[in-house]
Amino acid sequence: MTHVQAIPVTSLALARISSLVDSDQMRAAEEAAQIARARLAGRVFWSVSSTARGGGVAEMLPTLIAYARGAGIDARWLVIEGTPDFFRVTKRLHHALHGSGGGGTPLGDAERNLYDDVLRANAKELEGIIRPHDVVVLHDPQTAGLAPHLIRHGAVVIWRCHIGSDQPNEQTELGWSFLRPYLTDIPALVFSRAAYIPPWCERERTAIIQPSIDPFSAKNQELDEGTVRAILVHAGLVEGPSDDGLPTFFRADGTPGRVDRQADIIRLGRAPSWDVPLVVQISRWDPLKDHLGVMQGFAELVDGTAPAGAELVLAGPNVNAVADDPEGAAVFNEILGAWRQLSHADRRRIHLVNLPMTDAEENAAIVNALQRHAAVVVQKSLHEGFGLTVTEAMWKGRPVVASATGGIQDQIADGIHGLLVVDPYDLRAFGAAVRRLLEDRPFAEQLGCNARQRARVEYLGVRHLLQYEQLLAHVESWPELGQLSADGSLDQRGVDTVEAPDGAADAEAGRGVSDDP
Repeated sequence: MTHVQAIPVTSLALARISSLVDSDQMRAAEEAAQIARARLAGRVFWSVSSTARGGGVAEMLPTLIAYARGAGIDARWLVIEGTPDFFRVTKRLHHALHGSGGGGTPLGDAERNLYDDVLRANAKELEGIIRPHDVVVLHDPQTAGLAPHLIRHGAVVIWRCHIGSDQPNEQTELGWSFLRPYLTDIPALVFSRAAYIPPWCERERTAIIQPSIDPFSAKNQELDEGTVRAILVHAGLVEGPSDDGLPTFFRADGTPGRVDRQADIIRLGRAPSWDVPLVVQISRWDPLKDHLGVMQGFAELVDGTAPAGAELVLAGPNVNAVADDPEGAAVFNEILGAWRQLSHADRRRIHLVNLPMTDAEENAAIVNALQRHAAVVVQKSLHEGFGLTVTEAMWKGRPVVASATGGIQDQIADGIHGLLVVDPYDLRAFGAAVRRLLEDRPFAEQLGCNARQRARVEYLGVRHLLQYEQLLAHVESWPELGQLSADGSLDQRGVDTVEAPDGAADAEAGRGVSDDP
């Protein structure tokens, strides 16, 4: 039997972010909240995803929903249930939309029947909770098949796609062909980049909204050096005295938390000492994150002659903890096998880390401490919808080396906010970029300062919420949901109230609603 899970979310006052954004943006957000509160009176604003932990969606939703609730909007979060076979199909869709073959498994009639059966069962439960005229945001391919059921039920449905490819190919066409029948009648589809919008999707139905972070969450809140050291020593990630701090943090509801669990770590020898510079990549165990390339590039070009003998930490969630990612264990085992083939000296400098996931905020606090301690944060993805870990590192003022792929290209201007590797398969260029930042610390520190300022202006949640209110205004301006007005256009009220980041407006100009921050 299918069990849709309601995820409890706290309430947060939007005003607490006022010290970090300019007064005009804060005023616009407060006005938008007031309008949305009136617009949604008596209705619920639902977010529906496929997991409550692991990945960017589960990272963003708790805070965005909490701020909406703090603004007086009845916002809630539901997580659907699926079988292992269902999640294998949706993972295949994930790879396809990124333009990757994903092992070559098919997306045929059998996969569609399985996908439909699971989502039909979930829809039956959702229809007992969601009422006509409620607003429902469905996240990613795992939930797209719910749209026809909920539209017939009378809900206002928005589909949010967090992934995509800059270069369409046979795989992206295969993925979109699978999903298109479920998206035909949805009045609004949201993408992270204009380049991700499929060619058959009408301009009037699309909006560009980039993801954001919460600077006060356990993953992003300020931690002093003593606390960072205490957390990392307790988790087993570094060695060194931790007498000058406690492994503590604040939870979303303001209550104190403590890191109690340790990471599962594969290493040869002891943990790095506190003064050893760490190169860190934190991401899901996914082939598109290219942990193997990171490991090989580091081993070949960031050798023991690098400053203070830098070491590499590849960290991700416990491989058994993320329900909608069936590849995690297999990918980690492949990385482990490659690690075992390295020389003894290289294995001593490369650490494979499975972070505890029992307590999501404890996990976030460990990630926070690890990013803050990193000498260089890397994200060498082969494909990336939007690099949320890149934004997190930018907010912490860390120098970043990342692939010039997907949304990362919008986040980082090369040589200003970080270093971009044009070809993600070029291990020599990747290793050289990492080594440059290890050797030229003043340059690395300047990149980190620039990155923090960019994150403050462009990637905090107040902008994200403002855009969602604008989107809702567009959707509900239609005479009939899912149909254009008589002149074939949408009401453009409020579209241009948020300024676009440098270069973002040039990305396939005119493809989507002009509300890209």
